[in-house]
Amino acid sequence: MFSQYKYWKPFVGPFDPCKPIRVKSYNTPPQLYMNFQPPGLQQFTPQEALMSGTLWPQLYSPYPDPHKGGKPHG
Repeated sequence: MFSQYKYWKPFVGPFDPCKPIRVKSYNTPPQLYMNFQPPGLQQFTPQEALMSGTLWPQLYSPYPDPHKGGKPHG
């Protein structure tokens, strides 16, 4: 299944002074996966577009990561 969120497990050294973060993540923007913006894309209503930060649902990227317990806006 496609996900805009990528995860990796960084190296955790035995002498790291801080508590280790076992899994880290980053977000890739949806426009990276779209070669060009095709005509006739579905559009949000004006109110939904203002809440989502984009006019097109295909380019919407929730923040923060919903897989980490964050609630996506919109």
